Amino acid sequence: MNTNPITTRAIMTSPPKNTSLHLTTIGDPALPKIVFLHGFLGSGSDWLPFARKLAERFCSILVDLPGHGAAGIPADTEADGFFMRTVEALAVEIARITAEPCVLVGYSMGGRIGLALALRHPELFSKAVIVSASPGLRTEAERAARRKSDEGVARKIERNFEGFIEFWYSQPLFSTLKSHALFREVEAQRKQGSPEQLARALRLLGTGNQPSFWDELPGNRLPMLFCVGEKDEKYVEIGRHMAELCPESRVEFFEGCGHTLHIEEPERFLASVERFVDQK
Repeated sequence: MNTNPITTRAIMTSPPKNTSLHLTTIGDPALPKIVFLHGFLGSGSDWLPFARKLAERFCSILVDLPGHGAAGIPADTEADGFFMRTVEALAVEIARITAEPCVLVGYSMGGRIGLALALRHPELFSKAVIVSASPGLRTEAERAARRKSDEGVARKIERNFEGFIEFWYSQPLFSTLKSHALFREVEAQRKQGSPEQLARALRLLGTGNQPSFWDELPGNRLPMLFCVGEKDEKYVEIGRHMAELCPESRVEFFEGCGHTLHIEEPERFLASVERFVDQK
């Protein structure tokens, strides 16, 4: 008898061509829910190992975010407001799936989206785990500069996808991942993405198109765990600052890890998540 069913659901929000998502459900739907949001270049399947290990206590919802996995972005999608349309589309789907508050886990791009989702819709969640992510850039000037930078990266994706993958993982924040035994597997998975869709996702969901949520952190009352790799210096500072501003939160630093701490130390990350969830 299969005690770990897998179901998938593709969602296109209304109006059409606005925001697409794809959800995969793993486990018994009667169990409490845990929602996983992946990072840029990834997909919901990145979280499969964790979903399977949690199957005795959680029904996992693995989301393909727009432009990733099975969730495409139509060519005529408007950039203005797309980040928040994605947040609101997720809120609608989570409310549809469960009437009870669930646990949220988001990494990097998925962490940025997840943090916005948790701040705007705290009633949907019991706790949130935000991994290697930020509340956005504080000023419009910073966001404009980031949009310009991301446009250059998007063009690299479109011109030479394999060359882009090499460039992307040569960044210092991924140095510990590149020396990890799983790197080649991760790299191969990333090469399966659609260059066209990923370039579109970067233009629409990049930090330059994300509102700043720094000013909303002090009003938060949802328990949050910010996870950061100790070698990911930029996010060490961001994580520490978020925890200082945000009531009911704390930051955990993962020794020896970089940006992809959940890949580099999966057992420790899973233990941290379960310990946090179990805390009263």
